[in-house]
Amino acid sequence: MIVQLQESISLLITLTAVLGLMVGSFLNVVIYRLPKMIERSWQQQCAEFRGEQVEAAPAFNLATPRSNCPHCQHKLAFWENIPVISYLFLQGRCSECRSPISMRYPMIEVFTGVISGFVAWHFGWGWQMVAALFFVWSLIALAAIDIDTHLLPDNITLPLMWLGILVNMQNGFTNLHSAVIGAVAGYLSLWMVYWVFKLITGKEGMGFGDFKLLAAIGAWLGWSILPLVILFSSLVGAMVGVGLIIAAKLNKDVMIPFGPYLAGGALIALFWGQEINHAYFGLF
Repeated sequence: MIVQLQESISLLITLTAVLGLMVGSFLNVVIYRLPKMIERSWQQQCAEFRGEQVEAAPAFNLATPRSNCPHCQHKLAFWENIPVISYLFLQGRCSECRSPISMRYPMIEVFTGVISGFVAWHFGWGWQMVAALFFVWSLIALAAIDIDTHLLPDNITLPLMWLGILVNMQNGFTNLHSAVIGAVAGYLSLWMVYWVFKLITGKEGMGFGDFKLLAAIGAWLGWSILPLVILFSSLVGAMVGVGLIIAAKLNKDVMIPFGPYLAGGALIALFWGQEINHAYFGLF
């Protein structure tokens, strides 16, 4: 089978895209449940700190309880959990109460499947492809969680950073020296921006999760890619933010999550970062 994957790029892309669809379904669970798990943990820690009795709560994690309809609590059967196909078959509605199912679920599944297939095409069969898939899947989960909650959980960002350094011990996407400097520079660059902005305006311009996410990106792709990531994420974030303020007449003080734009910049850098850097420096 491995030999077939090495010889047939179309088979590799197809199988990886199908795997991406299934992973996208799991990412939907992570995106919905992980913030609630973190909130429960915070509430429990606060209660313990105040010396209050903590009541035992029903198990709630990525595996328990089974997926259910948020409207009628109908437990989903296995055939209702097939990525994309179940959504189309059910016509976007719960089979029990007919309440609408958010389009975001199949959209994340499709996006994860498509970009997973693109990773397979771009890198080809090998451990670099496997590492890139994990990196991309983590970015998707982080971006969606940040959109929902304005949180970038340490449960993902910190392991992602350390894993990036481990991957680059074997020169996965850059060398170890560049990866370590990238992690440090990624964190400190946004940390300094945060404090300069706060000293000038008295407001917090971004969260600490953004520092950790950029540190993880630096650990995976190296320090030389960071200016490109910051440039693309800042430009897109500024354009989207201004567009939302104008179109929706939002208050200019409304917080806009920066994590999705960092993730988008990281994807551009993963696939085309070196070429863009070479083209830029080639001009000089």
